[in-house]
Amino acid sequence: MTKQNNRLAQIIRAFDSKNYRLFFIGQGISLIGSWITRIATIWVVYQLTKSPLLLGTVEFASQIPSLLVTPLAGIIVDRCNRHRLLIITQVLSMIQSLVLAVLALTGVINIEQILLLSVFQGLVNAFDIPGRQTFVIEMVEKKENLGNAIALNSSLFNSARLIGPAIAGLLIAAVGAGACFLIDGLSYIAVIISLLMMKIKPREEIATKTANHWQRLQEGFVYGLGFPPIRAILMLLALVSLTGMTYVILVPIFATQILQGSSDTLGFLMSASGIGALTSGIYLSSRQTILGLGKIIALSPAVLGIALMGFALSRSLWLSLLMMYAIGFASILQIASSNTLLQTIVDDDKRGRIMSLYTMAFMGTLPFGNLFAGVLAEKIGAPYTLVIGGAFCILGSFIFYQKLPSLRKFVIPIYTRIGILP
Repeated sequence: MTKQNNRLAQIIRAFDSKNYRLFFIGQGISLIGSWITRIATIWVVYQLTKSPLLLGTVEFASQIPSLLVTPLAGIIVDRCNRHRLLIITQVLSMIQSLVLAVLALTGVINIEQILLLSVFQGLVNAFDIPGRQTFVIEMVEKKENLGNAIALNSSLFNSARLIGPAIAGLLIAAVGAGACFLIDGLSYIAVIISLLMMKIKPREEIATKTANHWQRLQEGFVYGLGFPPIRAILMLLALVSLTGMTYVILVPIFATQILQGSSDTLGFLMSASGIGALTSGIYLSSRQTILGLGKIIALSPAVLGIALMGFALSRSLWLSLLMMYAIGFASILQIASSNTLLQTIVDDDKRGRIMSLYTMAFMGTLPFGNLFAGVLAEKIGAPYTLVIGGAFCILGSFIFYQKLPSLRKFVIPIYTRIGILP
């Protein structure tokens, strides 16, 4: 029993920080609501239009601000009160969901309104995501627990990814999408309360040589893209996001046309992906060192690519669920491991800007991938679209793995300086 308790304490060691515990609880409730809304949105769009292209267009609209605005957001995140910033972004997200709820419940919702509100949420996310990523280091007092906190965040996100779609599928079938949007809007209350309850120590001001925003933006790009390990991680993440993460918008097509199911089938498929992602997050949480993450980052896109191909070719619900599990597992392995490694090797005064580049690589390329996937699915079908995406993931994995030995030479001195290596 003592060993089990010690094991559990090791997995949740970031909970030593009260602020992080508050954030974990509040964010957990809110993220379930966010996933309910995401599934409800793609279901409503598909029911309104029956168009894979418009599925991709809506996702494009919600994520393109991450590419256009996030570089500026990174500068602001580096300089502003991140605690206050997150309160503002959560309030704005709550408003967006409640507006969607009103439109859906009154029966006047249309594709133009969804597009407009998706752009609004994308603008909010452009500030919220890098703000949340960098705020972790302020909530977690012990730096050695940072990797654990990031892994727990992934577990939290994917627990919501497991629960949210399943609830969404049931709610859509029982009472419609409007109830999903309303639940999401109300769920933001939990995270707002948790943020207000925190006691955050004032952040030490870091002296900077450049005060001009444009110079600071350039400095972040030169630093991030000029350092080979950061550049390689971001490029692989961007490739996987562009070609491998677009499966989300195509799942309704597989659920209804290929597997001959309904909104319940959509919920089951997304929940299977969530179970895989949760398993991945728990595994990363249990790791006691960041050593070995480079190999995980290199190999996980290959696993993702193979699973995407398997899902694309499957005509059995059980095989499709298994492939979705593998997709969720592999995608979070790469995303969370990349986040942890970047946060470990980056200089503190450039953390916000590097995490904005991380957001650009992940979220900024996703809208183009979604748009391209929507166009391609209309031309050649959803299964072939996923097969092509999977092939690119495998190619990216192979190239990164070949470069891994040379990248380690840059990282080893950093590990030695911060005490990870003797």
